[in-house]
Amino acid sequence: MKNVLLKRVAAVAILLALSIPAAQAQKKYDPGASDTEIKVGQTVPLSGPASAYAVIGKTQAAYMKMINDQGGVNGRKVNLIQYDDAYSPPKTVEQTRKLVESDEVLLTFQIIGTAPNVAVQKYLNAKKVPQLFAATGAARFTDPKNFPWTMGFNPSYLVEGRIYAQYLLKNHPNARIGVLYQNDDLGNDYLAGFKAGLGDKAKMIVAETSYEITEPTIDSQILRLKDAGADVLFSATTPKQAAQAIKKVAEIGWKPLHIIDINASSVSAVLKPAGLDNAKGVVSVGYVKDSADPEWKDDPGMKRYLAFMAKYYPEGDKDSNLNVYGYITAQLLVQVLKQCGDDLTRENVMRQAASLNNIALDLTLPGISVTTTPTDYRVNKQFQMVQFDGQRWQKLGDIVTDDAKE
Repeated sequence: MKNVLLKRVAAVAILLALSIPAAQAQKKYDPGASDTEIKVGQTVPLSGPASAYAVIGKTQAAYMKMINDQGGVNGRKVNLIQYDDAYSPPKTVEQTRKLVESDEVLLTFQIIGTAPNVAVQKYLNAKKVPQLFAATGAARFTDPKNFPWTMGFNPSYLVEGRIYAQYLLKNHPNARIGVLYQNDDLGNDYLAGFKAGLGDKAKMIVAETSYEITEPTIDSQILRLKDAGADVLFSATTPKQAAQAIKKVAEIGWKPLHIIDINASSVSAVLKPAGLDNAKGVVSVGYVKDSADPEWKDDPGMKRYLAFMAKYYPEGDKDSNLNVYGYITAQLLVQVLKQCGDDLTRENVMRQAASLNNIALDLTLPGISVTTTPTDYRVNKQFQMVQFDGQRWQKLGDIVTDDAKE
């Protein structure tokens, strides 16, 4: 009789254990996550000298609205909390502290700009809050050894600078180069990569001049580079100053080969304000499809993007690569959150972000995908050289892949 009772007790215990859903038993949450919600925080320059980037945040917010309308991520709605930091590092610090300590977000996502991200990097790492897909390509944001909670999204500025140098060595070996660069980690990384790419030919640089992002114009810098006799201008800038440079170069009748960095390659935010005719011939790099290019009119990823813009962000410029950028970064965030499953801890967010395997995004060029590892946080390692024909960017050569560690 005793054995029978013991067996019955055991059977009841098993039934009770089985009645608890396995998924519920395995769920893990850090602040900002629950059965119904995932809080994500972000600062965006909705105002200030880099306000051209505001549309990135608007596109990302619209994308999360679409995801939530579709049921969210693994049944949870994504609550994207955005604050304006005006591209001012002190404001970024203030707003990021608010996101972490008041809003209690699970992670930060796509904080925009090099200097703003620098301002909060140590704080977020000390708090062990993911600084995920930071909108910068400075080398310090792909350094898992020293900053394990930080992962940048943009292609490396060092690598990009090196690629421009190699392009010039191959196609313009006798160039006299003038360099305009932003006086922060963005500009310094571009300049360092550019000089490294030139190697012992760095004497091709006849002049270099920097600017502060708060300066109203860069006219004097452009005149200085022209007077130095440069016939190539490399602008390592952000949109406002890139547009000013293109316009000023045309105004003074200077006709250098003009290279602009990928951050300043938006047709709508940079080239149109500068004048499309003035921008004709400008060289840069890219890694995304151009929605204005008929080559992609039947592309499934492009069709999804255009449908999204029409429904969720109709006032946005579908042909702006800033909106394309906002779309693919939001798409990659959703991929990471999906991979997290029911383990929505900050540690698992970084684990999943560091184990992306050949993720093809809707709008990246064919052959370009995202792969990360715990020791290599670089999200974008592939580029396509492009040149502006007065209407759109045209490809120059094949895709360049950089496998070197910084």
